[in-house]
Amino acid sequence: MSLVYRPRRLRASAGIRTMVRETAVTAANLVYPLFVVPGAHVKKEISSLPGNYHLSTDMAVEAAREVEAAGIPAVLVFGLPDYKDEQGSSAWDMKSPVQQAIAAIKKALPNLVVISDVCLCQYTSHGHCGLLKGSGVDNDASLPLLAEVALSHAKAGADMVAPSDMMDGRVAAIRDMLDRTGFSNISIMSYAAKYASAYYGPFRDAAHSAPQFGDRRAYQMDPANAREALKEVALDVEEGADIVIVKPALAYLDIVRQVKDEFLLPVAVYNVSGEYAMVKAAAAQGLIDEPRVVMETLTSMKRAGADIIITYHALDAVKWL
Repeated sequence: MSLVYRPRRLRASAGIRTMVRETAVTAANLVYPLFVVPGAHVKKEISSLPGNYHLSTDMAVEAAREVEAAGIPAVLVFGLPDYKDEQGSSAWDMKSPVQQAIAAIKKALPNLVVISDVCLCQYTSHGHCGLLKGSGVDNDASLPLLAEVALSHAKAGADMVAPSDMMDGRVAAIRDMLDRTGFSNISIMSYAAKYASAYYGPFRDAAHSAPQFGDRRAYQMDPANAREALKEVALDVEEGADIVIVKPALAYLDIVRQVKDEFLLPVAVYNVSGEYAMVKAAAAQGLIDEPRVVMETLTSMKRAGADIIITYHALDAVKWL
């Protein structure tokens, strides 16, 4: 019996496989995170995120040059402040590292898209993402402060702000603030479906943002919930989000696909620190082929529906594409 169709025929060579490949990751899909710190001439590797660094403003500009030269269109800027207090006031201080780095990067590389993370956790003495009321976070009292942070980033030159705090109503508060102050052209990339995940451990070490007590499960999403993610995304879209993020990525690809199918906005995923660190640890032990695992992982995110992938692998991935 002869078989009319053999799927293997289209797998016979690298050239044929390339011709019929359904999903492709390109440099244009990637965003590279940067961690900026006070000081000058600082480039210190982050032990929990090997290959990534704490960078002073001058060194962040040099890192951004490398990103642009690689064909990656955007960086996502996080910061460690000079000081912390109960309100997190260094988060909107124009002299803080994030604002200084945004301004320096945009001056040096005007075509590179600079996205800024908007949250209070790195800046508060207690490590939570908003103002405290007793032992919990006061959602509504936190909104004006988050809007003030976003405004300071816009003033510094950010092209896009990315609120990651998961306070209800923060996208509307930020959109209103930006529109009222002449920054209606600044986009909002919202962490719309952000889960209370155990995959964030290395990031909290890198950003010095671990909460001093309790955890963030009262405002970040329960990992067991899928339908709730669609509601969260719908609320952010209604409030004015331009791009929505699902975070983490790898354990939530089902959520990515549901969001992609339900909404017309671009969908981003955050390939988070724990996902990255596990790959690095396994590769260091010789247990996996790092380039192949990274590219398979990023391809799965793109295949699930992600238009944009925020990843610490970005610079390496471009070399392996």
